[in-house]
Amino acid sequence: MLEMLRDLVAHKGHANAALLTAIRQNPTAASDPELWELLHHILLANRFWLITVLGLPFVHEDEARPSPSFDALIHRYGSTQAQEAAWLETATEGDLARMLEDALIPNGTCSVSQAFMQVCMHSHGHRAQCAKLLRRHGGVPPPTDFILWLTSRPRAAWAATLTEPGASPGSTCSSTHAPGA
Repeated sequence: MLEMLRDLVAHKGHANAALLTAIRQNPTAASDPELWELLHHILLANRFWLITVLGLPFVHEDEARPSPSFDALIHRYGSTQAQEAAWLETATEGDLARMLEDALIPNGTCSVSQAFMQVCMHSHGHRAQCAKLLRRHGGVPPPTDFILWLTSRPRAAWAATLTEPGASPGSTCSSTHAPGA
């Protein structure tokens, strides 16, 4: 299970970076409030699960702050992805079996492996919605199928996604939505 989750999370990072790059290349899409709202929601949910897995308090007011720019949003995606990858790099099967408890988790509890699976599936579903919104603005979504990713396992290209001088995936931004689905 551990290797599969590492693959799914790495694919999620690649797919998110590729989609954000495609959106960045389409100014109309990059300024669409509906698309921004959805991207913030994906990130907020991802942050909830990551912070919960790390055993840290999830402070909704802090995490839900809107990002001040598209690059700030991308930074937060990249930073979150790096934190997940670092945790998974040293995780064991026992770590994946650990149970998480939080009032925001349906039924109040799930395993770490279930939390990571939720993050990947949640992100995947909403990436499809984002792709549809990008098409509405004349953009072309990148191919993000997991099976295609497996052929060469490309890393997430966060730097290629950014446009602000000196940008790097370490700054903060957040969302305005609840972390659920």
